Amino acid sequence: MDQEASAAQAMGSEPADEKKKVQAQVRIDTSQLKSSYCNVSNVTSTREEVVINFGINQNWDLGQKDMAVELQHRIILSPFAAKRLQQMLSKLLQEYEGRYGQLN
Repeated sequence: MDQEASAAQAMGSEPADEKKKVQAQVRIDTSQLKSSYCNVSNVTSTREEVVINFGINQNWDLGQKDMAVELQHRIILSPFAAKRLQQMLSKLLQEYEGRYGQLN
């Protein structure tokens, strides 16, 4: 082992040419997972959090003057987690539109 490699190893890192990507093992526990259908969502935010509400609109007559929406779920995220969600959704929708055509 050369001097650079020895020094890097002693400091807890590897020299640039020997760096290896370490893949973290993520275990996903679905024992408490519940699925539900939602066709309505809205989003609000403060400086510290992003709030996403999900619900059901069961009004089939679009000409109705009043609509009742039943909110069922509220997800509260940090702005950083919301940004990651936005990136994942953008990628997913781009792939979806590539397969099935543009959404309007």
